[in-house]
Amino acid sequence: MFRFRKKIFILIGVSLLIVIGIVSVYAKSRQDQVRSAGCQAVMLANEEFFPVLLKSIDEARDEIIMSVFSFKAGKYTKSYPDQIAGRLERAVKRGVRVFVVLETTDDKADELNIQNRKAGKFLEGKGIKVFFDSPRKTTHTKLTVIDKRLTLLGSHNFTQSALKYNNEISILLNSSDLAGNARNYILKIIKEGE
Repeated sequence: MFRFRKKIFILIGVSLLIVIGIVSVYAKSRQDQVRSAGCQAVMLANEEFFPVLLKSIDEARDEIIMSVFSFKAGKYTKSYPDQIAGRLERAVKRGVRVFVVLETTDDKADELNIQNRKAGKFLEGKGIKVFFDSPRKTTHTKLTVIDKRLTLLGSHNFTQSALKYNNEISILLNSSDLAGNARNYILKIIKEGE
């Protein structure tokens, strides 16, 4: 009986060492992946997001591509969403290509659909290229890619509530690799909506 228990303890000990070894190798490989991405990240809680988004838009030199679930622009000229639209218009006037993808549905009476359609017309009037996703799939993204280098993603919709009052969190990532992947993701949504 003693020998049997001893063998069991040895077997359990060896198994634990193997599991610990696998976990540590996996953890090290994940750390290396994060480091190799060369990514700088800044967390933007609540109202911290809005000024960073505006600054990023103002500094754009080549392209801004966005995919947003809810964009409430075109109603109040001093609202945060209208300020974003104004900054996007300025970017277009500087020669920056600006693309915005918005959520849409087949239900013409859907409140979000109505709001995004109005915002889309408002943005198009400012020279911004607007696309709508496929009505067969909800696009709940809040994703912006600037100059194939900066990526802003998180929970902030482009509404006054989300940008000024709600508990929201987003992240600014500075990585051309991640930005390229995020940009391709948005382009895929555009293609599915055609």
